[in-house]
Amino acid sequence: MNTKKALQSMWRDKLTVVEYKKVTNPDKSTGFAEVAALASQPCKLSFSTLQAVNQNDSNAALAQAAKLFLDSGVKIAPGSKLIVKRGNDTFEFSQSGLPGIFTNHQEILLIPFKGWA
Repeated sequence: MNTKKALQSMWRDKLTVVEYKKVTNPDKSTGFAEVAALASQPCKLSFSTLQAVNQNDSNAALAQAAKLFLDSGVKIAPGSKLIVKRGNDTFEFSQSGLPGIFTNHQEILLIPFKGWA
């Protein structure tokens, strides 16, 4: 088994990418709607806890960081909503920056989806 297939064999989550696009309604009017640009793409969602220490405060703040691992050939338009399904759980995110592209995969830092810009 090659490296890429071995890596992807561990990806159990599924990604749907949704874009907010201008559409023509059946009555010929135009508006905006959520349109799936990609569905059921295998991926891996990873969470890590970050501890930010503020020297002026006796309590350390905790934050959770999310990172998505997926095939390096997948293109995601800036501003898209990323919906990750893991078992019965669903998570909605936006990209927080450009993806890190590697030989066998890409990594995208995520932030919680807060609405369309």
